[in-house]
Amino acid sequence: MKFKIIVDSSSNLTKDYLKNENDIGFSVAPLTIRFDGKEYIDDENLDVHQMLVDLSKSKDNAKSSCPSPQDFLNHLEGSEYYFIFTISSKLSGSYNSALIAKDTSENKDNIFVLNSKLVCGSIEQLVIEAVKLIKEGLSFKEISKKLEEFRDSMNLLFILEKFDNLVKNGRMNKVVAFVAQLANIKPLCYGDEGEIKIKEKIRTVQGAAKRLVFNIGKMCKDIKNRVCIISHTECEEVANSIKEMIEKEYDFKEVKVVANRGLAGFYSLEGGIICCF
Repeated sequence: MKFKIIVDSSSNLTKDYLKNENDIGFSVAPLTIRFDGKEYIDDENLDVHQMLVDLSKSKDNAKSSCPSPQDFLNHLEGSEYYFIFTISSKLSGSYNSALIAKDTSENKDNIFVLNSKLVCGSIEQLVIEAVKLIKEGLSFKEISKKLEEFRDSMNLLFILEKFDNLVKNGRMNKVVAFVAQLANIKPLCYGDEGEIKIKEKIRTVQGAAKRLVFNIGKMCKDIKNRVCIISHTECEEVANSIKEMIEKEYDFKEVKVVANRGLAGFYSLEGGIICCF
């Protein structure tokens, strides 16, 4: 294979994601969640629901860890050119591990590592765009440049019921974390250059969902050529209702609903909705 795409598991993708693309390789480097002396490896074998049940009963300070440079190196085989997409470098060390793997590789000039600056659907969006560009016959350098431009055009909005693990693991600014945890506030949050920020302070989840849909139109200028990906943690009904609202309001190429896997589920917890477009 000439090209291979590698992502980390914050993407919510599993190794068979591109199974119908015979000419493009694909693999996933899993992150790991640890608590109560047990490791939960975020791959296709993880029972995400059971992990969340175990987590709800635990009094341990659960932690996540990124793939090591060697983990990424293990995926750098079988192709001539490689694209690696990771979770925001401000949320995880995954990007730095991928850079080290690139610099260690004998083939480093043929490896492009991109910090998504976001998470979940944003990485899937990059995979979709990379596949499209590869099929258009562009060169490795042209694809890399266009993917960077595409990354900078993406947006992410999210609504969480709980911020516990984001706060405990230092993934949120202290002021933002304080506001997010106020009992009478359901903040609509967004990703800004890899950091979590509050866009609006709303009092109900229903209100936050409506404002999420409204803000898509303010933030996205190329809706007809875009895919909108809604990922959820144990709240498929809410995610589907948001999907319906989005489809009524906008003309996206596609609106997808996917379940959060291990890493995304660990941080968003039950009731979490993450919308990338």
